[in-house]
Amino acid sequence: MRTEVEFNFSDREVLVIGASRGGIGSAIARGFADAKADVAITGIESEPIAALQGIYKYLRLDVTDHDAILRLAAATKKLDVLVNCAAITSRGEEMDPGFFSHVLDVNLQGTFRTAKAFREHLADSRGSLINIASMYATFGSPKNPAYGASKAGVAQLTKSLAIAWASDGIRVNSIAPGFIVTEQSAKSRLDPAHVSAVESRTPLGRWGLPEDIVGTVLFLASSSAGFITGACIPVDGGYSVV
Repeated sequence: MRTEVEFNFSDREVLVIGASRGGIGSAIARGFADAKADVAITGIESEPIAALQGIYKYLRLDVTDHDAILRLAAATKKLDVLVNCAAITSRGEEMDPGFFSHVLDVNLQGTFRTAKAFREHLADSRGSLINIASMYATFGSPKNPAYGASKAGVAQLTKSLAIAWASDGIRVNSIAPGFIVTEQSAKSRLDPAHVSAVESRTPLGRWGLPEDIVGTVLFLASSSAGFITGACIPVDGGYSVV
């Protein structure tokens, strides 16, 4: 018998960083909205994709711009949940030192910048910070070394902030998605051998969907996870246990 767990985030303010182009970020935003939260999303574009326009409050934000992040934090009155989902990658191009640095600036330093800027908000609400890491926080990534390094850093940063901010009542956790069907994975999914290799190794036999990440995020943000902090939870169809 399958039991559906329903979460209620009414009167909660949620900010999802990096949710303007569909994929994991927008799925998370939709999950919180369905759970009755007041949701805002950010992205680097002037407008989110058409499917997201008019659904959430949209805030244009470049996570490499520290001053812009501070301005956004100063304009935010209340925040209960912050989800850091902004990330970039480019398969096969990350051996270039300049691009390598840019990936770390967005994925790792961007995560720290937003977390630090909203610390006081989350302390006031005794809220939750959830960072999106990756299975590449554990596995090597020959085609995406910068992405792998940045996500390993996100997982470690999560542990450090969980300890540092526990006295503020802030719980800090992360999620490590496996192979997910998103815009970022589109290039790799053009390789039939790669697609087949992923499916054959994954015990559940398929690539994940952005919606597969949502339930774990809602759980970590809820009171049901009130004694969980510093965790990095894999959501990968079992790929990491084979």
